[in-house]
Amino acid sequence: MEKQIVEINGIKLEIDMRHARKIENYKVGDCVKVLIKKYSDTYETYPGVIIDFDDFQNLPTITVCYVELGYSTAEIKFIAINSKSKEYEIVHLPDHEKHIDKQRAIDLLDMQVLKKEEELFEIKRKRAYFIEKFKQSFENK
Repeated sequence: MEKQIVEINGIKLEIDMRHARKIENYKVGDCVKVLIKKYSDTYETYPGVIIDFDDFQNLPTITVCYVELGYSTAEIKFIAINSKSKEYEIVHLPDHEKHIDKQRAIDLLDMQVLKKEEELFEIKRKRAYFIEKFKQSFENK
């Protein structure tokens, strides 16, 4: 038999390890590894952090923020995980796997901000050009 004696708060229990289950405890702020199903049988993992527990009556949900770091991009994404989630799983992120380069991620995010600011500037310039050059078309109608 696969029985083991376990002591919990001074009480010794004999546990049949064939039927024992490990229960994971999570709290807001815990670092986790997120497993995400991408295509048919393809999965990828990303580092993340638990940011909220939503105690919905019918479907308690864990909200996780995770980072997808690419060669030239850093994407911050959010997922909701509950009993209906089939494409996501989480486990605690071991200390030896905490390998996010904070400065690289910030630099990549800053580059994305600059790119979007340039796009916004270009759209505003086109808008001003449109208003200036086409104003006579609007005045005649």
